[in-house]
Amino acid sequence: MRLATISLGALVLALPLALPLAAPASAQGVVNVYCSVQVEWCTLAANEFQKASGIKVSMTQKGSGETIAQLKAEAQNPKGDVWFGGTGDPHLQAAEENLTEPYKSPKMADLHPWAVKQNTDSAGRTVGIYAGALGFGFNTELLAKKNVKAPACWADLLKPEFKGEIQMANPNSSGTAYVAIATLVQLMGEEKAFEYLKKMHANINAYTRSGTAPMKAVARGETMVSISFVHDGVTEALAGFPVKTATPCEGTGYEIGSMSLIKGARNLANAKKFYDWALTPDAQKLGAQAKQFQVPSNKATPLPPEAPKFADMKLIDYDQAKYGKSAERKRLIARWDSEVGALPKP
Repeated sequence: MRLATISLGALVLALPLALPLAAPASAQGVVNVYCSVQVEWCTLAANEFQKASGIKVSMTQKGSGETIAQLKAEAQNPKGDVWFGGTGDPHLQAAEENLTEPYKSPKMADLHPWAVKQNTDSAGRTVGIYAGALGFGFNTELLAKKNVKAPACWADLLKPEFKGEIQMANPNSSGTAYVAIATLVQLMGEEKAFEYLKKMHANINAYTRSGTAPMKAVARGETMVSISFVHDGVTEALAGFPVKTATPCEGTGYEIGSMSLIKGARNLANAKKFYDWALTPDAQKLGAQAKQFQVPSNKATPLPPEAPKFADMKLIDYDQAKYGKSAERKRLIARWDSEVGALPKP
């Protein structure tokens, strides 16, 4: 998700009265949240929940790929209580690997079916909190300067005019990149998808650590095109950057941003309070306040007018359950590492 221009691995938000993540088990009135949305949203959610509940929040922000790696590393001694946000595939993987706790919130009846299905598919261990479609971001000034037509289809990204002009994230650290790979596999078939990825490698100038870094590079004029969630492009455009977005003509996938309770949470009661609060319209409206424009999972949450409309896109029937499986995720990422990531730089 969208991240600040700070080192992800090192970022711990210093919130008022927040306790460190290594709070003793006897601590009262604390919740430790791992946050995989952009930093402004993380901060706003922490502050607003703290005000609403009186519970002190310690918030650590990093991408979903990095967060699941941290959950695995801490499995014998969990430091976090809640994992908030980030693409749903790693949340489903964490559920499968018994890194998260089953929980059915009383707010479940208020959610869209796709959010509830995430809970069902994970045996109650995760839930959808927003949805966002995958697409392209592009810098309109760079396109005009080089007299290049904006990409409208996956096929366009193989054109010679985009040589060295595309960025996408690395699937080892980014849920966004994994959604892109899984989307292409479902759209084209696995063999054709990997042939496509190998061909596109010639046009890639960087595989970034975070999923939002390519869109930010587009905004700054450092690259012409990104493979990104389109709502991240809306954020940059509203900030005044020459950014527009498109969703591929052949079809595209989408994420179900999710939330999970961490197995062995030291502050489980407070974690459940945060979880229930995060599913309310008041909490979900904070995304738009932080200039993030995903589709909220609570049916009563107003959809920001700037949010991309799913009805205007050609969405594939993305198989969240299959591509959230640990073995499938590991297999596809390992194949990407050996066949695409290991290729020499163009």
